[in-house]
Amino acid sequence: GASIFLVDRPGAGLEQALAQLGRDHGGHGCDITAPDAAARAVAACVARFGGLDILISNAGAAMTGDVATLPDRTLRDSFELNFFAHLAFAQSAIAIFRAQAQGRGARGAEPGQILFNVSKQAVNPGKGFAAYGLPKATTFFLLRQLALELGPEGIRVNGINADRIRSGLLTPEMIAARSSARGMDEASYMGGNLLKTEVEARHVAEAFVMLARAERTTAHVMTVDGGNIEAALR
Repeated sequence: GASIFLVDRPGAGLEQALAQLGRDHGGHGCDITAPDAAARAVAACVARFGGLDILISNAGAAMTGDVATLPDRTLRDSFELNFFAHLAFAQSAIAIFRAQAQGRGARGAEPGQILFNVSKQAVNPGKGFAAYGLPKATTFFLLRQLALELGPEGIRVNGINADRIRSGLLTPEMIAARSSARGMDEASYMGGNLLKTEVEARHVAEAFVMLARAERTTAHVMTVDGGNIEAALR
């Protein structure tokens, strides 16, 4: 029942997604790592719908490389996308949440909420994925820090730790390479968890909806990976 406002790089991917959603939804194309991109995107959402209730901060890319030889540029670019963009969108959303609360008064105000797509890499590093895991671990800390600071205002902050989800990040080429490196077929690689079955993007989406509806839950990270003891938070 939500009205969706998509933010993505300009191009066919965004246009196709918006066409599939229909005209009751909206979108904005930009490079989210550019200065003021987050503020402009959030402003475009507010202009389209008159406000903002939930931020799902989902963007990311898995830069690779060993720490000992990792180029400085690679790590900085990864932090721009996998951490600083999330921070910028959170800050822009918080400003809107606070303005909305003031405009509606104390009673009946919708405080708003933030949901981060973190990663199992934040707690269970993979070899050669330092450039991805380091900013993701920082985003994991950001989630907890924001939950601590925003709780008194009723703003909830939660997240998802997913793993091995077919997507624009985990491409068919990457799946083939990683399964081959481990000496197994792709089905065994994608189902390499306690449940021995592949986790799909829809399972991650369903988890986000569950967290969005969990009215008394904040500072929580839900794992969606079919079970991985090494990635368990406690």
